[in-house]
Amino acid sequence: MLLPPIRELRARLTNPGAHAALLERVLAATTAPAAAAVYTALLPAEARAAGRAADAALAAGAPRPPLAGLPVSVKDLYDIAGRTTMAGSTLRAGAPPAAHDAQAVARLRRAGAAITGLTAMSEFAFSGVGINPHHGTPRNPADAAVARIPGGSSAGAAVSVALGQAVAGLGSDTGGSIRIPAALCGLVGFKNTQARTPLAGAFALSHTLDTVCAMARCVDDCLVVDGVLAGAPLAVAPRSVAGLRLALPQTLLLDTLEPAVAAAFERTLQRLSQAGAALVPLPLAELAEIAQINAPGGLSAIEAHATHAEALRTQRDRFDPRVALRIAAGAGVTPAQHLAILMRRREWIARVTQRLAGFDALICPTVPITAPPIAELVASDEAFFKANGLLLRNTFAINFLDGCAFTLPCHAPGDLPVGLMLAAPAGHDAALAGVALAVETLLDA
Repeated sequence: MLLPPIRELRARLTNPGAHAALLERVLAATTAPAAAAVYTALLPAEARAAGRAADAALAAGAPRPPLAGLPVSVKDLYDIAGRTTMAGSTLRAGAPPAAHDAQAVARLRRAGAAITGLTAMSEFAFSGVGINPHHGTPRNPADAAVARIPGGSSAGAAVSVALGQAVAGLGSDTGGSIRIPAALCGLVGFKNTQARTPLAGAFALSHTLDTVCAMARCVDDCLVVDGVLAGAPLAVAPRSVAGLRLALPQTLLLDTLEPAVAAAFERTLQRLSQAGAALVPLPLAELAEIAQINAPGGLSAIEAHATHAEALRTQRDRFDPRVALRIAAGAGVTPAQHLAILMRRREWIARVTQRLAGFDALICPTVPITAPPIAELVASDEAFFKANGLLLRNTFAINFLDGCAFTLPCHAPGDLPVGLMLAAPAGHDAALAGVALAVETLLDA
């Protein structure tokens, strides 16, 4: 069951009991075999209550909030009042329950969302792959023959939307955790500028990089949800593909593309060019500096280690071993070294922002590979870390920039999903959204 776009779905839900009926279908689907390992907890009572409230408002002729009675899934790193936030781990078992909803969750509720469940994720959000040895790994719905990774860390969020069990999946994006699974599952994901949406009540991986955001089936749906999460919608002006200036980065982001990704990207560039977009090669050599600026350890590892150092010292055997290895990379980094990374990053952001001035967006594949089989990455540390590095490579550059970005599906029907990333510096969310809507219209034609 694929759900139509939010505005279309709202227009259809006009009969008595329509929201409740929709939610019964969705809740039934969440327990089907295809949804195995998608959720860490289901919230049917809460979802049904939201559906009844939406039906009551409709019957009374009262205004319906933007997500009234519509199913939305929530990544299991957001606080839900009365529940322990597990963040994809078993180490959190026995921790005190949250006293309040995370601010993002509270805003979804005020917008009428029917929160159907908490979705699976990479442990502590520290992987772009989506494999979780504690709770299982949801299967990417894009391939019926081979069990492929969904991408991470917002793995269950992506699969819940791809299976038609949610109009949107609330996730987070620290190094690509919205855009990677959206790209691998054939969805649209929007990583907004970090400061646009509140982090309160979200279990942190990296305070510097974490971004509250969501994925959905189309750009407009992402914008509806973003407006709810941010407390105000973006003022998006319509754009045409004709006349767009798109930067083609010649450093790092186009390297070693899998043939299927390269072919889909080249077809997309041809269509954009034929429609009147200017595709301008841009050296952007600054991208090659990221690894050096982010050393030693890396911001995500340094800040995650600050959170988990004691547990890593005393209970390392309870961590996903691969996550523990990545967190341990932040050990021994001094406060002075951490501050130096932040200062170097600030200077780098200023330089890259200047390089991108005059462009409507930077354009590249969201990830350079299609989704690998789960079994291959479970069996081999070497294969896992190679895939993880590739999955995060392009998306992390935009987090390091504190930028905003969309991923749009750009693959041919029947092929494994490939994502197209459109990105811009911080604060350009509204302008970038106009570009994304225009490009999406072209790709859907």
